[in-house]
Amino acid sequence: MANLFDVDTPSNLTEYSVSELSGSIKRTVETAFDQVRVRGEISGYRGPHSSGHAYFSLKDDRARIDAVIWKGTMSRLKFRPEEGMEVIATGKVTTFPGSSKYQIVIESLEPAGAGALMALIEERKRKLAAEGLFDPERKRRLPFLPRVIGVVTSPTGAVIRDILHRISDRFPVRVLLWPVKVQGEGSGQEVANAIHGFNALSPDGAIPRPDVLIVARGGGSLEDLWSFNDEIVVRAAAESRIPLISAVGHETDWTLIDYAADVRAPTPTGAAEMAVPVKAELQSQLAALSARLQGGTGRHMDQRRQNLRSLVRALPSLDQLLALPRRRFDEAAVGLGRGLSLNTINKRRGFERFAAHLRPELLTGRINERRQQVNERMVRIERFIERRTAELNSRLKRADAVLGLVPARLDTQVARFRDRLSNLTRHADSTLAHQLRRWRADVLAQDRVLQSLSYKNVLLRGYAVIRDADDRPVSRAAALGPSAAISIQFADARVNAVTGSEAGPPLPPADTPPTPSRKRSAKPAAPEKPPEQGNLF
Repeated sequence: MANLFDVDTPSNLTEYSVSELSGSIKRTVETAFDQVRVRGEISGYRGPHSSGHAYFSLKDDRARIDAVIWKGTMSRLKFRPEEGMEVIATGKVTTFPGSSKYQIVIESLEPAGAGALMALIEERKRKLAAEGLFDPERKRRLPFLPRVIGVVTSPTGAVIRDILHRISDRFPVRVLLWPVKVQGEGSGQEVANAIHGFNALSPDGAIPRPDVLIVARGGGSLEDLWSFNDEIVVRAAAESRIPLISAVGHETDWTLIDYAADVRAPTPTGAAEMAVPVKAELQSQLAALSARLQGGTGRHMDQRRQNLRSLVRALPSLDQLLALPRRRFDEAAVGLGRGLSLNTINKRRGFERFAAHLRPELLTGRINERRQQVNERMVRIERFIERRTAELNSRLKRADAVLGLVPARLDTQVARFRDRLSNLTRHADSTLAHQLRRWRADVLAQDRVLQSLSYKNVLLRGYAVIRDADDRPVSRAAALGPSAAISIQFADARVNAVTGSEAGPPLPPADTPPTPSRKRSAKPAAPEKPPEQGNLF
């Protein structure tokens, strides 16, 4: 039986190295598939690599193939590849021997029909609209008369010439051009950078920031306008702080930047017309408004003059305005003197009523009462001092008696106590003397108050007190009969006198107004109650 594991068994198969086999497969594949068109969905696209090449995959529902676009081919593509886009790729299939993989090297790329691009645009439109980039509340109004207009477009096309020509015809202003590519690879990024660059300018810088932006491009196919459907361009337009006009393509062409812009213009020329008004129309309108303003101002001034004349005729004269105040002033002046006289009489009557209660007997009684109180206090003080002195003497004698019995060794302490007792005695005497002086001062002060209230002070001012034969004060002339003996007390002495045969009414002072006479019933004075004192003032 033969050995099945004999390695020396001869074979007719050709032996290849790994490199030879990989190279043979590579040549076979490239020869068989040197020019193919593949339809599939872009998957794993992350943009160009740092080298400029792009690596991704094409797939369908059952298979997947790696794809690469070299840097030189990438710059020639009409639109930028995006994740999930269905495309038709033209190129050749080759292998990569280092990892036993095959891939397609794409030489051209086109969408798989206009419907695929429109579906992609609709999907992107829904996404950006959900983020609020197309909301009408975000759109700003264009300035009426911008000083600087920024234009983002190609510097070599007819678009910039149409815009400049239209602006110069309508209202010449300063125009700043930011040159960009408007189609091809990288055009969307350049447009977005231009919008951000205009917004980054300072209003007071060497290059002023525009008041309005125009993003413009001429007409073309959907692929030609694809850069303005780019998400970075739409977001840049939505984030622009400067009002932006979108003028991409013809009137029937719509791109996503039209939804994000503040205003969409059908053509670049229409954008220039929206940006600036017609100068001649403004001048004509200004002249018409100036004429209307002058006419209206003239009519308004004439109406105001007429109203002023009417108001002047309706105003009363100066004499009419002052007649009533003058009359009131005269009446007040007449009543002022009479009011002062009545007020003086009322005050004098009140003073007489209060003065009638001031009688010498009351003052004398109060003075005697205060003197009696002072005398009683003096007597009590003297008695207190005598008792206090006797008490201290007795205490001192008792202390001397006690000290006499103290042994000799306590003589020093007894002497100290005796000195202390002497100091206390002197302090008590000085305290009593000080208190007596204070009481005497209080008594003297009260005596001065009593003396100031005495009626004798009134006599010093030239008044006198009339007394009858019983030495009672007389306050009414009717209380004295004819030939009655009276005494007149002046400030320094008394003088005896006799009343006349007839006693008439007292004459009023010269400065006292006449008072109405009152009927008084003469009542005989009670013998036990002296008559009231008259008005001494």
